Amino acid sequence: MQIQERINGNEGRFYIQQGEGTTGEVLFTKHNSHEIEIYHTEVAEKEQGHHVGEKLIEHAVNYARQHQLKITPSCTFAKAVFARNQSYRDVMA
Repeated sequence: MQIQERINGNEGRFYIQQGEGTTGEVLFTKHNSHEIEIYHTEVAEKEQGHHVGEKLIEHAVNYARQHQLKITPSCTFAKAVFARNQSYRDVMA
């Protein structure tokens, strides 16, 4: 399961492509040079329960660490993942 990145200006997407469809995706907006907001996470129904969403959030966290960014999780799923995982506190905005 390879996570791909697509960033166009201030809008970004981390996603997993399988065949013709998208298995899961995280959408984010870059608000300034130091912060991104995760505003949407979606996982295909057949992949729910397989931790695809968590892997996408983890990828976003690693991306933020590599680029010295902070994350504001505004979608319900991202908020829940950040609340459960104390190791992500270093990138919280």
